[in-house]
Amino acid sequence: MRRFFSRLLPKSLRGNTVTIPVIRLSGAIMPSSSAFRQNLSLATTAAVIERAFSMPDAPAVAISLNSPGGSPVQSRLIFRRIRDLATEKNKKVFVFVEDVAASGGYMIAIAGDEIIVDPSSIVGSIGVVSAGFGFPEMLKKIGVERRVHTAGQNKAILDPFQPEKKEDVERLKSLQLEIHDTFINLVKERRGAKLAEDGDLFTGAFWTGESALKLGLVDGIGDMRSVLKERYGEKTKLALITQPRGLFGRKLGIAGSAGGLPDLGAAFAGNAASGLLEAAEEQALWRRYGL
Repeated sequence: MRRFFSRLLPKSLRGNTVTIPVIRLSGAIMPSSSAFRQNLSLATTAAVIERAFSMPDAPAVAISLNSPGGSPVQSRLIFRRIRDLATEKNKKVFVFVEDVAASGGYMIAIAGDEIIVDPSSIVGSIGVVSAGFGFPEMLKKIGVERRVHTAGQNKAILDPFQPEKKEDVERLKSLQLEIHDTFINLVKERRGAKLAEDGDLFTGAFWTGESALKLGLVDGIGDMRSVLKERYGEKTKLALITQPRGLFGRKLGIAGSAGGLPDLGAAFAGNAASGLLEAAEEQALWRRYGL
């Protein structure tokens, strides 16, 4: 209400306080979330991004980013939504990296017009990785026969219970190269002449904030409050934009029991199992950068 009446006053009578909306994007980038964990995806971030860019008097949007990466598709979708709204609303975007902006996390970071890091932040990892396990020998040891029937000769490629095939690996690498090219082109499009001539830039290597600045991967070193007050004045205020959440971060999908009543035990068990798997995957991403 105060903001509404403030806009009715002549500019000479208004205060010179500038309010900058802040979005916090933290976590692994995955297309789904369990009831106990919420990862980054377009579905989980779109509403809060829209709210931040909808503040009419704000000259910019600040994003606090902390992500080891994950899904290249979700990373690009979040990147694209930020850039589309920045253009549509004519707002500058500042990205402030906390511990890490690597792989898909860095893809989101380049949505910023400026990327600011801590000297010890981890930045980069412009590459693509696929990881898994193989169990064909284990099945033999426990006396289990794996039976797979497909319509289409490539439907069961990279089956972890079958020996790895050279042609399957070549097909996977072909897909990885296409995704890698998309990532590289996006970085070049956004960072352009700022990038240093360095043969390691697109190898999947990663650096501290200090080194990333020298390589042109980021624009400066600092913290959100200091940088924004320097740009917009000492009276600049930061407004954290959040979205309402349910008891466990989002609504639970409750399956019905045979009697037609909600089977709460089954729902919690399923969400707990899913959450454990997602937690293990997320921890593997963080630990790759020593975090």
